[in-house]
Amino acid sequence: QVQLVESGGGLVQAGGSLRLSCAASGVIFSVNAMGWYRQAPGKQRELVAAITRDVGTNYAGSVKGRFTISRDNAKNTVYLQMNSLKPEDTAVYLCNFHTTYTNYWGQGTQVTVSS
Repeated sequence: QVQLVESGGGLVQAGGSLRLSCAASGVIFSVNAMGWYRQAPGKQRELVAAITRDVGTNYAGSVKGRFTISRDNAKNTVYLQMNSLKPEDTAVYLCNFHTTYTNYWGQGTQVTVSS
């Protein structure tokens, strides 16, 4: 069973930066899009950023201009560079690989931004 493994979360002060990585433990075919979602306590899961096979990107309005998503197809890895972090960015961040057949989810990595 292929799994997505996230890394890079942690505790950072407001205004700081973090870089999240998500790598597949094996080969996943027909990946159409990769994305990052987040879920804060008591809130619904929301899309943060997504990147398609042809490198088209989509961002939530709240992170546009601060976060950058990128992917390495050869390594089946997706990254999220997060700059100018705010306390409201505090959440569990989960990566997602959307394929023709199914969705894969990571286990989540905690990002905490202190004020």
